[in-house]
Amino acid sequence: MKITDNTILITGGATGIGLALAEVLIREGNQVLLCGRRKDKLLAAQTKFPSIQFKVCNVAEPKDRLALFEWATSNFPNLNILVNNAGIQRQIDFTKGNVDLLAGEDEIQVNFSAPVQISALFIPHMMKQQQAAIINISSGLGFVPLTIVPVYSATKAAIHSFSWSLRHQLRKTTVKVFEVIPPTVDTELDQGARERRRQEYRGIHSAEVAEATLAGLAKDEYEISVGQAQALRSGTPQEAAQIFARMNGNW
Repeated sequence: MKITDNTILITGGATGIGLALAEVLIREGNQVLLCGRRKDKLLAAQTKFPSIQFKVCNVAEPKDRLALFEWATSNFPNLNILVNNAGIQRQIDFTKGNVDLLAGEDEIQVNFSAPVQISALFIPHMMKQQQAAIINISSGLGFVPLTIVPVYSATKAAIHSFSWSLRHQLRKTTVKVFEVIPPTVDTELDQGARERRRQEYRGIHSAEVAEATLAGLAKDEYEISVGQAQALRSGTPQEAAQIFARMNGNW
């Protein structure tokens, strides 16, 4: 996959992994478009990188997904790479029934339904491009779940399955499908939960994920595992069970 002279849309791009990806992609000579819910964060990203164009969009809302597609394809007809990065992570204790589940944003809508529908919207447009790609950001927790964030872990497992199927469906088109599999990353994803539970290790820097993604794209590495996520993805069932026990022993 060529890593320069592309037009790239990154969902959830104003902070964290999304912004780190924007930085390295701009460095390589790409046009980068961002979407996100918070206009102040998008403006801050544009101040840092003036070439960025953005649209305020809540990908949890189907109408916003459609508006994003219409804005991007009408204003940037050469758009050829979609990065499904937007995501949220919530602690949910099912022993409380649906109390936690209904007390915050819908992870299934943001983490899974949104990338599925957004991909469906953009694929016909991208198939017209000489070279194109969909990049789905999953997680090592899609392979070995962290039970304190059960829905998040499940949505990332779904993203892995979806990416695999989509890659096969599009194998005879110009659209390549990549999956980036990060470990724990020090971002706002968990909405402060790590700090509240006094977790000392906050994860790797988002720039490390961005650089690994760029290197993987250049090599057509369709599943890009970063750092400790490599062990979560490639272990035997017995090793996965051992890792699961270590990760979840205090829960």
